[in-house]
Amino acid sequence: MQPLEDYLVIDFSQFLSGPSASLRLADMGARVIKIERLGVGDICRTLYTSNLIMNGESSVFHAINRNKESFEVDLKNEDDCEIVRELLKKADVMIHNFRPGVMERLGFDYKSVANINPNIIYGEISGYGTESEWKNKPGQDLLLQAVTGLTSLTGNADSGPVAMGLSIVDMLAGAHLAQGLLACLYRKAIKNEGGFVQISMMESAYDFQFETITTFMNDGGSLPERSKNNNANAYLGAPYGIYQTENGYLALAMGSIPQLAVLLGCEALENYIEISEAYDKRDEIKEILATHLLSDTTENWLSKLEPADIWCADVLNWNALMAHDGFKVLNMIQEVEMVDGYKYQTTRCPIRIDGELLFSSKGSPKLGQDNEKIIQEFITQNTTANA
Repeated sequence: MQPLEDYLVIDFSQFLSGPSASLRLADMGARVIKIERLGVGDICRTLYTSNLIMNGESSVFHAINRNKESFEVDLKNEDDCEIVRELLKKADVMIHNFRPGVMERLGFDYKSVANINPNIIYGEISGYGTESEWKNKPGQDLLLQAVTGLTSLTGNADSGPVAMGLSIVDMLAGAHLAQGLLACLYRKAIKNEGGFVQISMMESAYDFQFETITTFMNDGGSLPERSKNNNANAYLGAPYGIYQTENGYLALAMGSIPQLAVLLGCEALENYIEISEAYDKRDEIKEILATHLLSDTTENWLSKLEPADIWCADVLNWNALMAHDGFKVLNMIQEVEMVDGYKYQTTRCPIRIDGELLFSSKGSPKLGQDNEKIIQEFITQNTTANA
């Protein structure tokens, strides 16, 4: 039995942040019913983040909405709204990620839902919170990366702001929502109390930077300075970064420059013996390293560095990673199947519980595929019982 088995989650969210939270709950056993707009559904069904269309819909929708059910409704229709209220009466958790004010207009804000189900745990994600003057701005990942300073940390000093290659703020906000919901589920099990969990993407992005922001605030307000070459962290000195080799790339984390000079056979590094020089002269050191590491293969450098316990790694693309035994042993890939028989490969839940991996063979739902079943289970039976 999975930890969240028998818990019911009603999920109004779309795009990435909210659905990533409900996906994690589903992976741990919760039953997740997606409330989707009539005829349209989750916008991610048609929001193509790549040129890959899977079974007629966006690959990102399939990736983040597997293991869920779809209930297609018109929330401007009072009969449909009444059906959703019946679902919410029986739900343990509700999730949404609409802009502030939207759920109030629809009648599904926290106060309204708590009136019909006082013990529900209500979770919401916004872009900028409900009080900020920015609250009505679009809560889109790239925009949040830009406005919270994240883009000033990536790339070399002369490269300008650089965005991360993933929708990182969406995923962080979803993870934070899942954490808050799980904490409230624990409290509910102990005290039988509901709760209201609020996450903003802006706060999640700030929290992601807690190390660097703490340094900034206690360093006289000096902005971080990225190194000119091979930058990987604005606050860390040489050799921290990724370097090209004769046949690939090599990642080097923190390490002693004099020790690297000996292990790599790099005489030019022997002059840097003071610990402070790793930061104060990091651009000089990185330039020397970058030139020297081009003279041999990644494999040969690793054979010298790894036995000495230097923090280093090969830089792999997905093809190389998935062919590696170190990846294969994790069993991270699973195949799921949709109701029409369409199968696709995706990642499994990364959490292990009691030593067991959490797999689910259920693919993403077709829009409205579960309407009849849900109405029969939650509405028709309830009407019959009250007759």
